Parts: sequence; structure tokens; C-alpha cells
Amino acid sequence: MNDSAAHSARPLRLLFWESTVACNLSCRHCRRLEGDTEGELTTDEFRQVIDSAAELGKPMIVFSGGEPLQRDDWSELADHARGRELPTALATNGTLIDAGLARRIAAAGFHRVSVSIDGVDAATHDEFRGMAGAFDASLAGIAELRRAGQAVQINASIALHNFRQVDDLYDLACRAGAEALHLFLLVPVGCGQDIAESHQLSPAQYEKLLNWLCDRQFAGGPLSLKATCAPHYMRVAAERGLDVRGGRGCLAGVGVIFVGHRGEVFPCGYLPLSCGSVRQTPLAEIWRDSKQLAEIRDYSVLTGNCGSCKYKAICGGCRARAYAATGDWRGAEPMCVYSGQ
Repeated sequence: MNDSAAHSARPLRLLFWESTVACNLSCRHCRRLEGDTEGELTTDEFRQVIDSAAELGKPMIVFSGGEPLQRDDWSELADHARGRELPTALATNGTLIDAGLARRIAAAGFHRVSVSIDGVDAATHDEFRGMAGAFDASLAGIAELRRAGQAVQINASIALHNFRQVDDLYDLACRAGAEALHLFLLVPVGCGQDIAESHQLSPAQYEKLLNWLCDRQFAGGPLSLKATCAPHYMRVAAERGLDVRGGRGCLAGVGVIFVGHRGEVFPCGYLPLSCGSVRQTPLAEIWRDSKQLAEIRDYSVLTGNCGSCKYKAICGGCRARAYAATGDWRGAEPMCVYSGQ
């Protein structure tokens, strides 16, 4: 792909909506810096966002937070998206889900519900999530979702606290009846700034994890595996002979958009580059016309190792990590060991 082709808006693939910053947990890695729910988008306002998103193809709308189940209109809005023929997903910590709520979630038609599990035991997970009993409650929530017939994905934020547990996390996801396991590599923004030094993987450990993922994919198995916020997986996969044609590592502003709880739009939930507000401008217009998004789609603006890397068109480096490390989202991905041209 040449640089000029990267400028134009592609069809939107994923719309992440921070439906609320309210949450019953205090996770150490959370992107949130505050929990003030005043001024959050109303039901009618997000209906308009859904309508505008429908102009951009068939993006999946991911209800996230905070804890999205702490809003009382999630079912109504999922219904509205379904009426516009847009798929939906729910990202939850799972601790609030009992049998009745699981049936309501299944009835809402979510393509998949992701539940965060950040360790293979209560001690590891609960310390990271900031609440005793969270591990058992999340697993109980997953069990209720599966009994209700709802497809489940497990999201695991990988850092030093669970880096050596990935094989066991895979086994746990299988036992829980999940369809997928997505590994999220820590991005040191929001609350995560405070734990970057104590929990962040080294570039060498990051590389080892991405090779583990490739090994698992070569071996096959019951779970769909994906690395998220890990764009140089694409480089590792290409080096190992996996087919990455048409792929792109960092999807911020390229295939993904993030709508904050008060309507501000960002390339992703970890990069504080404001692209406008859905309260002033329809989402479709922001996606197509934002100067910030046009720039972030342009590979030629990258600097450092990312700027000269032969894999930049399929990787791009994590723009949020570059921003956290240097204050400039165009800079080099700090967690990459590759320096070839």
C-alpha cells in the first residue's frame, strides 16, 4: 500500500462507545482518569450516532465503558443498532451478570460479549481489577451468559502480572466455553500511567508474546486468537509466513473510531487526539473530513524507526504508545525490537 492510499477514509470497521465512565471496579490499567458521569451522551444522542455510523458501511458498535451495564438504556440502543442492520458487541467486566441479566443480554442480539479476565486465579485478577471477589464474579457471569446461549469472548490485559500465564489463560478460556481470546497489550495512558514502570512488558517480552500467539495459531485450536494494541504482531506474523495481506496493525482512525462518554471523538480510546464532537458534527462527517484522521492515516508522517520501517504499511506501530513515550503520536513505537529497514 502506498502512502497516498492511506489518507482517505476507509469503511469504518469498529465503533467503540464509552457509554459511561461509571464502574463498580477500580482497574489499575483503565484509560479513565475521572468518574464524573455528568454530561454523558443521552439515549437520543447516541441513536443519532448510530444512524450516522450506518452511513459508513456496517461497523460493529462496541458498547464499552466504564461498565456499560450501569447504563439503563443499553438494550434499547442495541435494538436501535439492530434496526439499522449494524452488529453490536458488549465489553463488560462480567461481575454484575446474573441469570436474569444474562438472558436480557442474549435477547439484545449482541454478536459477542467480551468479559475481562486478567489472571488465571483470584489473587492475580482481583489485585489488577481492584476488587476482592471480582474473579469469581466474572467467571460466574460468563457461565450465566453461556447458559443463556450468548457467545463470549475473553479479553485479557497482558502485563508483567500475568505474562507467564498465557498458556493457562488459553486453557481457562476453553474451559469457560469462550469462542475467542483477545490479548490486550498494556497502553500506559489514563490510570495506566501509574503502573507503566511496575507492570509494563519489555520489548523483548512483547516479542516473545507475539511469537507465542503465532505458535498457537500455527497449532490450531478451538479459540479465535487476536492481539489488540499490538500492531507489530503483523510484522512478526509476516516474518513467520502467516498471510497478512490487506491487514493493518494499528487501526486507530483507519478502521476504528472511539466516541467518548461526552461525545468527543478520538482515533482510539488510548490516543487523546481530539477529532471533533458528535454533539457538533455527525460522526460520518468526522470520519470522512477530519484533518486529524487524515493525518493519522498517512504513513509518511511517522518518524524514528517506524518512519523508516519496511513494515510500516502493515504495522504502523501503536500511535498511543508513541504518544505516551514521547508526547508525539508520530514517533516510534517504544515496545518494538525491530530496527531493520
